[in-house]
Amino acid sequence: MHRPPFVFPPKRLTLCARGRARALLAAALAVAVGTAAAQSAAPTSTYSPAERLLFMSEPLPTLKPPLTLSYRFQKSGALEPGFEDRVAIDLRAAADGSCCAVVGRFLSGERAVMLPDIEQAKSNPMLLYFLEHDVRDMNRLTKGSAAYFRKRIRLAIADDATVRDVALTYQGRTIAGRLIEIEPYRNDPTRQRYARYADKAYQFYVSDAVPGGIYGMRSVMRGATAGEPPLIVEQMFIEGGSAPAEPPTQETPRS
Repeated sequence: MHRPPFVFPPKRLTLCARGRARALLAAALAVAVGTAAAQSAAPTSTYSPAERLLFMSEPLPTLKPPLTLSYRFQKSGALEPGFEDRVAIDLRAAADGSCCAVVGRFLSGERAVMLPDIEQAKSNPMLLYFLEHDVRDMNRLTKGSAAYFRKRIRLAIADDATVRDVALTYQGRTIAGRLIEIEPYRNDPTRQRYARYADKAYQFYVSDAVPGGIYGMRSVMRGATAGEPPLIVEQMFIEGGSAPAEPPTQETPRS
């Protein structure tokens, strides 16, 4: 399969070794800022269903700025102290009057992650913000390469994601959504280097019925033995929505 880039943060481009550099650069720009010219660089059929759901959708032009999309962030687990905070993106009219120029705010105080502004975005960058925060935490905990963890997540979304329909709740009503699940370190041949932190799963919820298209996401770093509480759970869900129960832990069919 043609491997598309996975971009952390929105203005940093990560290119796969086997792709064509020019096409991948254009595709990376399409993910980051959604330009029409970049979208034509690579056929949609070269992407997996999970990639199309997470990176190829363009919900922002349907919104009317100024508008703020707010998400609730929560950290819990046995390894470190938990906390609750807020994450938001401010959508403003771009220079040509279209939607949207994006200013991101990820956590607050000493936990705040500095984010570059995006002058003209079509895709919701909240997923990239969450994963960049996650990768930095993996780097902090394991002293391993952040670039390596980005690569594992990128390849898992491309090749090993499970996608299924789910029912979600938003502003008191039931809406249709999709759940994308990955375990990027399950089959990593080097996982013994960071074995305590390798049993980690990610869940991404998307829906056309919420502004910005991203309902929320969760990462779960499981304990070493069955029945042990998770080491770290981090989740972020849109205001007006509610965190779904965690999916069953047994293996589910790959799509």
